[in-house]
Amino acid sequence: MNLSQYTINNLYSDLKDDCYSKSDYPISFLRATHRLSDPWILEKLPYPQKILEIGCGVGILANTLAKAGHQVTGVDLSRESLEIAQDHDETHSVRYYNSNAYSLPFPDDEFDAVCVMDVLEHVEEPYLLIGEAARVLKKTGTLFFYTFNRTPLSYFWIIKGIKPCFAHPYHHMHDYPMLIRPDEMEDMFVMHKLRIKQMIGIRPCLYKSIWKMFVMHQVPQDFSFCFCKNLSVGYCGYASKPDCYSLATVS
Repeated sequence: MNLSQYTINNLYSDLKDDCYSKSDYPISFLRATHRLSDPWILEKLPYPQKILEIGCGVGILANTLAKAGHQVTGVDLSRESLEIAQDHDETHSVRYYNSNAYSLPFPDDEFDAVCVMDVLEHVEEPYLLIGEAARVLKKTGTLFFYTFNRTPLSYFWIIKGIKPCFAHPYHHMHDYPMLIRPDEMEDMFVMHKLRIKQMIGIRPCLYKSIWKMFVMHQVPQDFSFCFCKNLSVGYCGYASKPDCYSLATVS
């Protein structure tokens, strides 16, 4: 398959190894979300499992899962990102593939868990990605997701609000029309016979570190995200692939 036909909106290529350390680029904002979502995923995986991360980027989540003892595979469209991910894999165990998420190079029912974190809002046809994730997921397997809602509040935070916070902003990191409402997410999961078990909001913790970002133009060490009931900005969750399927339900 010719991967060059697909556009890569890649904020990692220019930074190289600095993806794991730079605080004045939007990548530091992404690392802050990982500090919240990665432990949450690990809590849902109490024993070593075979895990696939689609759109793994520079391997922040994939390498964390591998360090916790899981058997991890990561796929991404960017070769540059995968090289950075491999360089930071302390376990030297993660399998990284340069692959199109719409056509994964794996057989059906291959993985115990699949992660699609901060990737669905970057692809033009997210339902195709979810379909492939469902195909390679084992029966009774778990699919983890994280994305941004399409609301005026998310537009303020994710599209406009983030730019003044960094000395080196990345333009067009997110396109507002590509953000996904929770009801649209549910419809895509129903389409592929996945049952959503939980959907929970994620937002920045509104403390003094927010104001530091505007003054210092970088993400301070005490900046963090937290879970919330409101899904207006961003939300994560997980779904199961039951043997006997019924309508998706959210708890």
